[in-house]
Amino acid sequence: MTAPLIGFAGLGVMGEPICRNMLQKSGAEVRVFDLADAPVDRLVALGAKKAESVAALAAEVDTLFLSLPGGPQVESVILGKDGVLEHGRKGLTVVDMSTAPVSLTRTIDSKLAERGIDFADAPVARTRQAAEDGTLSIMVGGSDAVFDRIRPLLAHAATDITHCGPVGCGQVVKILNNMVLFETVVALSEALALGKAAGVDPDLLFDTMSKGSADSFALRNHGMKAMLKDSFPKGAFPTDYALKDVSYALDLAAFTGFRAHGAELAQARMEKARDAGFAQEYFPVLSRLTDKV
Repeated sequence: MTAPLIGFAGLGVMGEPICRNMLQKSGAEVRVFDLADAPVDRLVALGAKKAESVAALAAEVDTLFLSLPGGPQVESVILGKDGVLEHGRKGLTVVDMSTAPVSLTRTIDSKLAERGIDFADAPVARTRQAAEDGTLSIMVGGSDAVFDRIRPLLAHAATDITHCGPVGCGQVVKILNNMVLFETVVALSEALALGKAAGVDPDLLFDTMSKGSADSFALRNHGMKAMLKDSFPKGAFPTDYALKDVSYALDLAAFTGFRAHGAELAQARMEKARDAGFAQEYFPVLSRLTDKV
């Protein structure tokens, strides 16, 4: 069976290592595009071929992966001028690994289907290191046939691949995953502030919590590795990106007719961090900004 011709556009913090794993493990020809030259050059050095545009990828490849900052970029690249909708050939499969609004995702699917183009949303979870190691969790929305087709390629980048339902359901699960993460980080920031104020050693506090019912991925990673060390580097998952994702959760709440109070609080705390000058820092930086009565 001939290996599919793969295209990959969007070679940022997550996209570049995801693409690298696919390139090095799949045995397929991979063509890449990004607005920045450096990640393209690094992948070309490993055997990828440079594409001149997303339009060129859409017209030539069998499966096109996108890893973009958010909804506006996804909409522009797929539905905009010289985008995938305009230039994609019949039989193309588009896999959007970005985090984007559910309503936009389903609109895109409908429009691409009219052109004979298959679509799946496949947002990713876990860290940049997981992307490097090929141990991401990927949540897929799409038909059974499309899922079966793309799963072997996604397996080069992930250890957990979940078919969440039809198009849009991958985004729903990813958005809610992040919503719970953000709310947990807010809770951890409050526990950290209260514990310090009451005279408890912060390391002891979080270590002991990790042995009880408060244990979580957020505690062991965001809490112990960032908040305890007061280390919030740029180039990780920044406050601005987290604000984007929590806005998608609030959009989903409005769409389904619910009020997400915890998400509203997380948004307010991250807005405070952004306004304090931490827009580009790793989002648990919100722990620096605690409120006193």
